[in-house]
Amino acid sequence: MSGHQPKHVTVLMGGWSAEREVSLVSGASIVTALESKGYVVRAVDVQRDLAGLLAALTPKPDVVFNALHGRGGEDGLIQGVLEYLGVPYTHSGVMASAVAMDKAMTKRVLGTVGMPIAEDVIATREAVLAGHVMEPPYVIKPVDEGSSVGVRIVHAGHNGPAVEAEHWVYGDTVMVEKFIPGRELTVGVVGDRALTVTEIVASTEFFDYTAKYTEGHAVHVCPAQIPAEVAEEAKRLALLAHQTLGCSGVSRSDFRWDDGKPGVTGLCFLETNTQPGFTPLSLLPEQAAYVGLSYADLCGWIVEHAACHG
Repeated sequence: MSGHQPKHVTVLMGGWSAEREVSLVSGASIVTALESKGYVVRAVDVQRDLAGLLAALTPKPDVVFNALHGRGGEDGLIQGVLEYLGVPYTHSGVMASAVAMDKAMTKRVLGTVGMPIAEDVIATREAVLAGHVMEPPYVIKPVDEGSSVGVRIVHAGHNGPAVEAEHWVYGDTVMVEKFIPGRELTVGVVGDRALTVTEIVASTEFFDYTAKYTEGHAVHVCPAQIPAEVAEEAKRLALLAHQTLGCSGVSRSDFRWDDGKPGVTGLCFLETNTQPGFTPLSLLPEQAAYVGLSYADLCGWIVEHAACHG
């Protein structure tokens, strides 16, 4: 950026979703990194207040770095506001954000390009509380929350309701998905490049919210110690998901791999995150570092590839 004025970047963080705290940590790290690259940076803790947000974006920055996670930040809502204002912003646009946030819609779209996906049923609260809507083992997931909030595994032979009514946290409908045994893999994408494959070995039953954001709760094996053909296929599928959903900038796709099946047949797509975690512990920055892209350089790359998509 030598020889001309440094870019003004506003980092949007916080928000009002279940992932507010993580977003604040991501945002603080991003601010530090961008300042180290010579950008003029302003941090904004986004509240559910449109007038306040518009005031914070006046005068308009050159770029908005979207460090929000979950509802409001990852689902097309903030993206629509930024399109309306004509401010270039990082990560995916309105449509890709909205589709990727909805797990059922993501699977419908990706099913058309041959993505391996687990069988699922979209079920009402009443149906799930009344009994099994699918033969266990299965997984209950909110359709539109990020970060494994509220994910529950129902094991084979489970008696009684899958969830007690007083523990229901999901809204009116949920996705009930066939449980895929095996290992948890994730692949980060930067631009048109899938970085590498990380295996997540969680101390909890699966990679839940606590494991995701607490040091020591999950071991990231980067690169994953898996056959080369499986790694290459996971990378191909992650890039296919990124491109098919219309993602921009960076994304991260999660998979299960049943290593009891031959070749690549055990790979199963779970979801694509259009706003992957950006704490120093996070998976995408760790993969970028593995391929030689530092945290600060990654943040800089993301800013330089900001756009309006409307």
